Amino acid sequence: MFATFSRRAVVLVSSCTVVVAAAVLATTPPGGLPGRLGERLLGTGPEVSTGEVRFPPVQGETTPAPIPQPGQVAVCDEAGRDEVVTLPDLGAPEGGRPLWIRRPPGPDSADLPVLYLLHGSASTHRTLTDERIGERLDEQMCRAGVEFVIAAPYGQVESGATTEWGDAADGSFALESFLTGPAVRAVEGDHVRPRGLRAIGGFSMGGYGAAAVSLRNPELYGQVVSWGGYFRVDDPDGIFGDDAEDRSPDRLLDSPEARDLRFVLVEGEEDHTPLQEGSIHGEAERFAGLLTEAGMTVATLSPRGGHDFRTWTRSFPETVDFLVSGWSATP
Repeated sequence: MFATFSRRAVVLVSSCTVVVAAAVLATTPPGGLPGRLGERLLGTGPEVSTGEVRFPPVQGETTPAPIPQPGQVAVCDEAGRDEVVTLPDLGAPEGGRPLWIRRPPGPDSADLPVLYLLHGSASTHRTLTDERIGERLDEQMCRAGVEFVIAAPYGQVESGATTEWGDAADGSFALESFLTGPAVRAVEGDHVRPRGLRAIGGFSMGGYGAAAVSLRNPELYGQVVSWGGYFRVDDPDGIFGDDAEDRSPDRLLDSPEARDLRFVLVEGEEDHTPLQEGSIHGEAERFAGLLTEAGMTVATLSPRGGHDFRTWTRSFPETVDFLVSGWSATP
């Protein structure tokens, strides 16, 4: 189910299906630390079957869009290539923060889009490789005719605190600063992308992080994807201190620079994962309404299922179509 809440139309790219022969990912960074959404995030908790989230159908008729130049696929019979680099970061365990990068075949260039991905509170970048996120996205890129780089940092800290992908008030770690600085430089190097070719997305806590980081740094990103995210502060370890409200996405919509950000909000029909106040159930619909009031582009997807990767990956075809329709080399 794909619904738009914007005065600007979202155009889906129609193209034939191509199957990718994807290689098995192999990485060796440190493991994850436990977190509050562990069981539901990793799909090991009980299934929740009560309640539904239903969004309005698409209004009007969608029309095929021409394949844009940024990231245009040359070949689809090769898998993406993976590497894990470790960047210095005093807030990371052992002083180094791993960063998984998956690049399409061929040379890197400034017109090849990048999707930065943030994992959830109970997982790491290795969780994303174990769930074959790179391979699954490869399949959709080739179907849509446009490929892009995927980059996912390790977001845990030595203390085991739930980081919310932010900078801690006590200075013990600075994940937002890492994301918007060293991570971008490591992925893009001399081929710096314009903001229109840079997106940020995430799962669960990473979905919150993607929304918050993009709205606080709108000059860096053009598009945002939140899978199972929430859009008000949920800071169980108090890392933000007295500045918590300044980190809430639903309080960050007044910036003129953020008005052309494009959002995809994905929430499973049966996602009732608890937060400090309430649950994730209905968060996508609530935030979509706020984005619409602010005049921003937003699409919602409500796949069947709960708070797990099986549910979220069902949305990958529509999510990739949305990103492809919005990639732009315009600064």
